[in-house]
Amino acid sequence: MFYIVASDLDGTLLTPDNQLTSFTKKILRLLTTMKVHFIFATGRHRINVIKIRNNLNIYDYMITSNGARIYDANDRLIASYNLDLEIIYDLLSIVQRDPHIVTNLFQQNEWLIGRFQYYHDFFFQSFHSDYKIYTIDTVPVDAVSKIYFSSNSYQKLFWLEKKINARWGSRVNVSFSLPTCLEVISGGVSKGYALELVANLLGYQLRDCISFGDGMNDQEMLAMTGKGCIMFNAQQRLKDALPCLEVIGSNKNEAVPYYLKYMYFH
Repeated sequence: MFYIVASDLDGTLLTPDNQLTSFTKKILRLLTTMKVHFIFATGRHRINVIKIRNNLNIYDYMITSNGARIYDANDRLIASYNLDLEIIYDLLSIVQRDPHIVTNLFQQNEWLIGRFQYYHDFFFQSFHSDYKIYTIDTVPVDAVSKIYFSSNSYQKLFWLEKKINARWGSRVNVSFSLPTCLEVISGGVSKGYALELVANLLGYQLRDCISFGDGMNDQEMLAMTGKGCIMFNAQQRLKDALPCLEVIGSNKNEAVPYYLKYMYFH
């Protein structure tokens, strides 16, 4: 039996329209009655995740910003990993003049964006009040957990991924959470290593965890846990990187809660 369930949100636990179904809520709440820990492991900002967690009435650890921030059940920050200042300044300027790429910056309590373009970032549709627009002259650069770039052009982001990796190498962890989102956190930081810390704090090891994900930012977590499950709708690049892992159904068919129901309540 796995005593810890860790799941990504977008493309995994949430439906394509960014909802938690009533069936998903029911299964997750049942898990907690069995003393199974359910851990959100997401690239999202804490201000987004708290809303989802509170809606479920499930209070446990949260892994946010792809592992750059970890919170306990009482919403206390227990681990924090920031990007280096020189990297932040470089990332803020690298595509400043490209009208097709929007730069997003996560601080402790703020989500800042370079400009608003509603059409290409579905996060804005569900969390339109959570972000603030910054200007390059006034943007604060202290305690930045993650910078991500959003665009309708996967090719532009793919080019940008190569450029950032060539420039900063192991000092950054660059990954696609979605084909429209390229995310940058500090090197050596990931959902997998964050989950290892959480598991140890709970008295378990990674072999006691099962994880679910669909993006390249889930790769370490899926590979490191006792069992990793890849969504059918996952990026092909992730499936190719982890060919030995089980591919389950899609998020539109509530594959995660159905998988958990069969595993724990069959």
